[in-house]
Amino acid sequence: MKMGDPILCPEIKYTQLFINNEWVNSQSGKTFPTLNPCTGKEICQVQEADKADVDLAVKAARAAFRRGSPWRKLDASKRGQLMNKLARLMRENITYIASLETLDNGKPYLDAREDIIAATENIEYYAGWCDKIHGQTIPVDGSYFTFTRHEPVGVCGAIIPWNYPVQMLAWKLGPTLACGCTVVVKPAEQTPLTALYIASLIKEAGFPPGVVNILPGYGPTAGAAIAEHMDINKVAFTGSTEVGHLIMQAAGRTNLKRVSLELGGKSPFIILEDCDLDQAAMFAHAAVMNNHGQNCCAGSRTYVQESIYEEFVARCKAMAEMRIVGDPYDGMTQQGPQIDEEQFNKILGLIESGKQQGASLQCGGERQGDIGYFVKPTVFSDVTDDMRIAKEEIFGPVQSILKFKDIDEVIERANNTSYGLAAGVMTRDINKALKISQNLDAGSVWVNCYDVVKSQTPFGGFKKSGQGRELREYALHECTEIKTVTINFPEKYL
Repeated sequence: MKMGDPILCPEIKYTQLFINNEWVNSQSGKTFPTLNPCTGKEICQVQEADKADVDLAVKAARAAFRRGSPWRKLDASKRGQLMNKLARLMRENITYIASLETLDNGKPYLDAREDIIAATENIEYYAGWCDKIHGQTIPVDGSYFTFTRHEPVGVCGAIIPWNYPVQMLAWKLGPTLACGCTVVVKPAEQTPLTALYIASLIKEAGFPPGVVNILPGYGPTAGAAIAEHMDINKVAFTGSTEVGHLIMQAAGRTNLKRVSLELGGKSPFIILEDCDLDQAAMFAHAAVMNNHGQNCCAGSRTYVQESIYEEFVARCKAMAEMRIVGDPYDGMTQQGPQIDEEQFNKILGLIESGKQQGASLQCGGERQGDIGYFVKPTVFSDVTDDMRIAKEEIFGPVQSILKFKDIDEVIERANNTSYGLAAGVMTRDINKALKISQNLDAGSVWVNCYDVVKSQTPFGGFKKSGQGRELREYALHECTEIKTVTINFPEKYL
C-alpha cells in the first residue's frame, strides 16, 4: 500500500465507552449499530451510554479537575506538550483515521484526510495558547493592587455532530484542554468510531485519567444527561437549532451551566453582476455541494443579480451535472452518500417541495443508484423567498438560485431569516463588498471566497444560529472564569 492510500476495510478497534482512561461497557449493557451510509448496512455494534454512564464519566472528570490532581498541578506548558503529542499521533495515524471516517461517515477519503489535517492543526494551535492564557493588572482608584486571573471553568460537556466528526472533536477539545478543563464528549450516534479511536491516542499521549471521557450514545439519553448534569459547568454543542433550544432549557432548569451553541444556518451567497462569473459559479457550487451539502454554513441561498442570472444558472447546472458521485474511497469521487436514511428522506422531501412550489429543476432532484443514501447534485432556479427550499435548512446537495435587482433589496432579503451563521459576496467593487458585509446579519462574511474557516478565525452565529464563538482566543473565553483579586496596600507603604 502506498503512503496515503486508503484502507478499504479498516479494522474496528474500539467500540466501548472511554471513561477514566479505561474501556468499559455501558452500565445497561445496551449497544447500538453504526451504519455504512454507502450501503445502509451495519458496520458494528457500539456500547450505548446513558445517564448512568454520564454520571460515571462526570465523576471521573470531576476527580481529574480536583485541586491537587495531576492535571491541575501540571504546568501550562506541559499541557501544551501533551496536546502537541496528541496531534502528532493523529498525524502518524492519519491513513487509518481517514479510512475509518470514510467508512462511518461516507465522505470522500481525500476530504476526510483534509479534515484530519485541519483537526491536528487546531489541536496544535491551542497547544500554543496553554501558557498564554492570563489576566491583567488594573490601576484601580485608591491604595489597591488589583489583578485578574483566568481560571478553568471546570468540567465541560461537549456534544458533537456527524458532519465533521474529527474536526468538531478537535474544536471542542482544543480550547477546553488548553484552559485546563476536563471534558465529557458525546460523539454523534451516526459517527462514533473516529472519536473512540482518538480516545486511544489521548491515552497513549499521556493525558491523566478522567481528563477526557468519550461516550457514544443518543441525544435524548446521553446528550440530555450531559445538558442536565448538575456537576457539569459548561456545555458546548454543535448541531440543530431545535436541539440547541433543548440544551438551553436544560441548563436553565438545572445549575445554570454555561452554554455555547453553534447551530443551523440558511446562508446567503450574493453574486453581483460585476463579479468574475467563472470564479463566482465555482465558489457558489462548492459553497453548497461540499461535504455532500452537509455543512451548517453552506451557501444554500444563492442570490444572483438579474443581468447575469441566466448565464450563472447555466454554469451551475453544468458543474452539478459533472460532479462525480460514488464510492468515497475512489480518488476521483467528489461526493459520497448522505449520512443516513432519515437525512436522505428529508432531502428528497424538500426537493419534492421545490418542484411542487414552482421552482425550476435544472438537474438532479432524485436519488442516485439503488443502494445507500446517494442524492444527485441538484440545482433549482426561479426560486422565491417563500419556498421551503429557500427557508429551511436542507443539509444536502441542493442549490437554490434566486434573482435580485439591487444591493439594498438583496441585503433585506438575505437578512429575512431566523438564521445568521454565514454569508458570502462576489464582486470586484470593494465599496459594494464593504456595504454588504457590514449590513448582513451573519457571524462570518466571505468576500470573493467562501467557507474559509481557520483556527485563527472566530466562528459562530447571529440570531438562532447560536451563541458564543469557537476558534481563536474567543473559544478560550468560553472555557474560563475571570477572578478579580484586589489587595489593600496601606498608604504608608506607597
